[in-house]
Amino acid sequence: MNRPGVAALAATLAIAGLAATPRAARGQVPALLEELNPPRVTAYDDAVPTPEDVLGHRIGERHSRPEQIVRWFDAVAAASDRVRVLRHGRTHEGRDLLHAVVARPDRLADLDRVRSGNLRLSDPAVSGSVSTDSLPVVVYLGYSVHGNEASGSEAAMLALYHLAAGRGESVDRLLDAAVILIDPMLNPDGRDRFVDWVNGNRGARPVPDPADLEHHEPWPGGRGNHYAFDLNRDWLAAVHPESRARLALYHAWRPQLLADFHEMGAGSTFFFQPGVASRVNPLTPEGNRDLTARVAEYHARMLDRLGQPYFSGETFDDFFYGKGSTYPDLNGAVGILFEQASSRSLAVETGRDTLRFGHTVRNQLAATLSTLEAAVDLRRDLLDHQRAFYAAAAVWAEGRRSGGWVVSMERGADRARALARLLVRHGVEIRELAEVVEVGGRSFEVGRAWVAPADQPQARLLEALMAAPTEFPDSVFYDVSAWSMPLAFDVDAARLPRGRAGLIGAPFDPGVHAAVDPGEAGPGDVAAAVGWRLAWGGPEAARLLARWLEAGYAARVLLEPVVLRGGAGRLAAGRGTVVLMPPSRRDVDRERMRRLLASAGSPDGRGLAPVLSFSTPEGPDLGGPSSREVPPPSVALVVGDGIPSTRAGEVWHALSHDAGLRVSRLPADRLDRTGLSRYDVVIVPGGRIGEDGTTRLTAWTEAGGRLVVLGTAVDWAVRAGLAPLSRRPGAEQEDASPEVKWSERRAARGSQRLPGTIFDLRLDSTHPLAFGIGDRLPVFVSGDAFFGLADEASPGSVDTVGRFSATPLLAGRLPARLAPLASGSEALVVATKGRGRVVALAADPTFRGTWPGSVRLLRNAVFFAPVY
Repeated sequence: MNRPGVAALAATLAIAGLAATPRAARGQVPALLEELNPPRVTAYDDAVPTPEDVLGHRIGERHSRPEQIVRWFDAVAAASDRVRVLRHGRTHEGRDLLHAVVARPDRLADLDRVRSGNLRLSDPAVSGSVSTDSLPVVVYLGYSVHGNEASGSEAAMLALYHLAAGRGESVDRLLDAAVILIDPMLNPDGRDRFVDWVNGNRGARPVPDPADLEHHEPWPGGRGNHYAFDLNRDWLAAVHPESRARLALYHAWRPQLLADFHEMGAGSTFFFQPGVASRVNPLTPEGNRDLTARVAEYHARMLDRLGQPYFSGETFDDFFYGKGSTYPDLNGAVGILFEQASSRSLAVETGRDTLRFGHTVRNQLAATLSTLEAAVDLRRDLLDHQRAFYAAAAVWAEGRRSGGWVVSMERGADRARALARLLVRHGVEIRELAEVVEVGGRSFEVGRAWVAPADQPQARLLEALMAAPTEFPDSVFYDVSAWSMPLAFDVDAARLPRGRAGLIGAPFDPGVHAAVDPGEAGPGDVAAAVGWRLAWGGPEAARLLARWLEAGYAARVLLEPVVLRGGAGRLAAGRGTVVLMPPSRRDVDRERMRRLLASAGSPDGRGLAPVLSFSTPEGPDLGGPSSREVPPPSVALVVGDGIPSTRAGEVWHALSHDAGLRVSRLPADRLDRTGLSRYDVVIVPGGRIGEDGTTRLTAWTEAGGRLVVLGTAVDWAVRAGLAPLSRRPGAEQEDASPEVKWSERRAARGSQRLPGTIFDLRLDSTHPLAFGIGDRLPVFVSGDAFFGLADEASPGSVDTVGRFSATPLLAGRLPARLAPLASGSEALVVATKGRGRVVALAADPTFRGTWPGSVRLLRNAVFFAPVY
């Protein structure tokens, strides 16, 4: 240990705005730690490389690339006996997801024992015997889940350097009291996209002019991941590999304190939780709120000393549990959101000043250090809170008179099992149903249902995932108001009454296929079959059909229910069933077909069965007009300026990743120069398209194309004359009553908007868009536009496939002024436009990738385009 190491740290931190009057060649960070938490840091170990040693630039001087951050973390782990760097997953683009575990050397040497000891706190069966006298608090520091909020990852490197190289009693005290997990890049793919842009569009000197090109990322920007998803909204749904790996890491440790570092608009200051008090989710225990407030005092003191303005208790809230700062609240921990005003680039004019990247990094590092100080001082309280949270789970469930939830697999085994797998990822216990039970007028059968009992440690999280509340303590939401998973997965579920322990059977394995008649499963004798019945609905069926058609084979969809001749006798085939057919030529590669057929099918094993004849014992034969050929779809997705990147990414993910289709993404501003004749289906996922593109799409549709418009794009289609709908009057009105005070108008306006709600959609189950779904479907709706048929709509030119029911609210908040507008409104129509069709769906069927139920509408619109 010597002074050159200290000097290197000072140089590294100087650009971040932390350098001040040096003391014994030390930078401002050690001096600040002296003021907050003596005894002092005495030196920084020169054996530990500084970020500059590995990156080649000082923190804050430019934006560090993901691979540079990985390389530096590995270098620190190689040099320090306090740090172990581990990989917990890979992104869509193949980048490492890594985290550093920082602890005393003796704890690192026996890390599994330390981790398992910490997990005992969340096990009510043993937590009472756990002494917290010497148990370390576990702190999870997560940075830059939005890739273009770059200051967090830079601060993560400074934090790791301080913890790895710092010498002195304050660092020793921290390592004695805590095990620290540093996740420097929650979204490496998004960061890579952003950093390439800003570093590649910068001159010799930073230009703070906000009009400069560096300040304007091209669509879709770096906020989201590869598919442009907001990974900070994916904690509950766990759609993406980044989120699944993060959840696995989280539950492997069950931290007591989690810090989530973000950025906000350049003109703001600095925010830390708590958020708006009236918007805390009622499921969050009071102890969590108390600890959040106590932790906040440390941030306030730190920022006061820096002279950095800040705020708390406003704007942001703790209602939606799918975010990094709220998910811990239902896992016996405390989550803290930080929002730093963003420079995005190296410097930007804010109107009153110039905000520099180094300054934003400094503030994120300051919040990191105040978080760690709080963790040390509140160690016992944080540990005791987590133990009490899980120990009280059974009593809490008893107070709600809930016995848990039962979920049927009768109406969608693939979706019911997927929901069970999701709950298991969150540590929820799943069991077999041991006895037939009738709840809410529905019967749940043994072998066809599973149970999530309320008497388990994750009782509160289970409630958050499964319930469908419609009443709330506040009428304004920072995020969505509803996310009920049974509704999103479109499965039959019901709350069980208390006192029915006999219903709880053996552990349920959501990956095991249900027992079926072997005559109804698999491809059978490929040489003897004229085709194969494929039960339509799930993503496995869609992937198989996509591969089948791409291989050059044929398929037909049944427009009427029939009975087929199968290998074991009669095969029922409902409307919407797909029959896969081989080519009629003799030289077909039957072995190739067998391998393809064996590769997919519905998870319950009943989706695929051989058909032995084109003639049917009941219903029309397979070659007539009651079944239609399904050609390979050629699909285009409109993207770019004017289109919400998240909506486009959701549709792209649903069709490419989940359904296995090749999807061409067409820039909206080039539609007038794009040959559209090669596409059967063009999808506008939201937003609007300019005049030239609208003209081009209109001509293409009139020539026979299938145009699919979703969510907010329906409004564009109506205004463009593509959909014969009209807004129901009153939808754009807001209460501007003179009785509402100016100071209250913002909240009053927010309370009248639809915050993201779940509606009941009634379907015409005979229409191809509803194949494999039925006559009703929960859908996610946001925005205030509700439609009726336009007066000029000619008879026979519009098929109404779906309307919102008379009382459409299933979960979430529906403002009173919007209820009559939503009631019975046209939600899914197919309009004739020349020789083509326009499908308009006033909902978001792929919202955040969390809707396996309603995404079937999109798949039907693509695969069955020639049929409707």
